[in-house]
Amino acid sequence: MRTTILLDDELAGQLRARARAKGQSLSAFLAEAGRAALQGEKPTGAAPFELVTFGESGAFPGIDLDRTSDLLAAEDEGIYRR
Repeated sequence: MRTTILLDDELAGQLRARARAKGQSLSAFLAEAGRAALQGEKPTGAAPFELVTFGESGAFPGIDLDRTSDLLAAEDEGIYRR
């Protein structure tokens, strides 16, 4: 693919010199640098998480999943009752 990029003169000179030192064309050097940059990318944002929808035995005994207020109360009791 042909494309046009705009570089300041100093950066363009440095890139050409580095490409020449490696025995590459500027295009080949930039393609190699781009691939290396993409391989080193790490996803950003929120840490991955695991959504647990049920345990081995299903819902807790006595919990009606259709009554969300009971779920909230049970969760609060589990956290704050000690």
